[in-house]
Amino acid sequence: MNLFELSETQAAVQKTARAYAQQTLAPDAARMDREQAFPVEHVRALAELGLMGVNVPEALGGAEAGAVAYALAMMEIAQGCASTAVTMAVNNMVAETLVRFGNDEQRARYVPEITSGRFVAASFGLSESHSGSDAAAMRTSARRDGGGWVINGSKQWISAGDRAGVIIVWARTAPAEVAAHKGISCFLVDAGARGLHIGKKEDKMGMRASSTVALTFEDLRVPAGALLGGEGLGFTIALSALDGGRIGIGAQSVGIGTAALNAAVRYARERQAFGKPIADFQALRFMLADVDTELAAARLLILRAAALKEAKRPFTAEGSMGKLFASEKANRACDIAVQVHGGYGYIDEFPAERHYRDARVTTIYEGTSEIQRLVIARDLLKE
Repeated sequence: MNLFELSETQAAVQKTARAYAQQTLAPDAARMDREQAFPVEHVRALAELGLMGVNVPEALGGAEAGAVAYALAMMEIAQGCASTAVTMAVNNMVAETLVRFGNDEQRARYVPEITSGRFVAASFGLSESHSGSDAAAMRTSARRDGGGWVINGSKQWISAGDRAGVIIVWARTAPAEVAAHKGISCFLVDAGARGLHIGKKEDKMGMRASSTVALTFEDLRVPAGALLGGEGLGFTIALSALDGGRIGIGAQSVGIGTAALNAAVRYARERQAFGKPIADFQALRFMLADVDTELAAARLLILRAAALKEAKRPFTAEGSMGKLFASEKANRACDIAVQVHGGYGYIDEFPAERHYRDARVTTIYEGTSEIQRLVIARDLLKE
């Protein structure tokens, strides 16, 4: 088989995602962005298509199509609506984390709810107001009480935290002097749990159809069975989930950048200046050529990381490379798309403005570009 040839399953997933993204999502994206409307119906439709558990076993409602198929699908959905792609990314990440680290009861209880769309969202409760990149500095705590646990603390920047049917919450279960890789655990918290308080929805620059909230836990009690993976394994679980999550956000970045490039190409062909389409001017042609080349390279980096993951080989550094390169080149693609549009790129009548705003966060969440460089350098320089 040619190295770059997709399998029948991968091609089918890509085709399915592309059709929905272009025919249904893209025409609705501007409205959802403007109204900050959470894409409930789109999430359920994508679940019916198998896209809320692309790399999840069929027995749990997933498509079992693999990590490469997931990356391809994410690229397509993000072209249609980046905000919807956020929910898809987190839902897939939470479902995969439950499949890998959950027990039979946890998997059976939660994963089919995510893959079916009955839970329109699942959330990943790791970041806190003072500990984003430095997750080990978290202050949220959980203490044993009788047969269960009591959680106190808060989380920040939680995607769809106000919509989630289940939230994976990381908390310190050992004193602060205990090393992070031994002192942090994670728990499954149900929507509506007593002691769970949801903060206001953040008014964000981009990804405005994806809600982002703060969560506060006030003597929130969970049973012993809510502990995910075992006491003290939280840091390991977080790192594993983030490795895979970076493939998703890198793929999302490629999708946003591709949508911006396509918009710029369309506009350049239609816009006339000095008696001819602006696409005929070398200055613009070279800008578009560079963007196309960079996005092609980003796409391959993401697919390489996804292929390594699918082959059950180490992919931490490769995932960081893909996420770093794709997110930064997506931002460049969107910047150039706005420039090609001129004044029209600065108003919401054309999609370039929305792509520009949506792309900005990709160099921040799931690990900033600076964190990705630390991960890559650590792998490069290890003995």
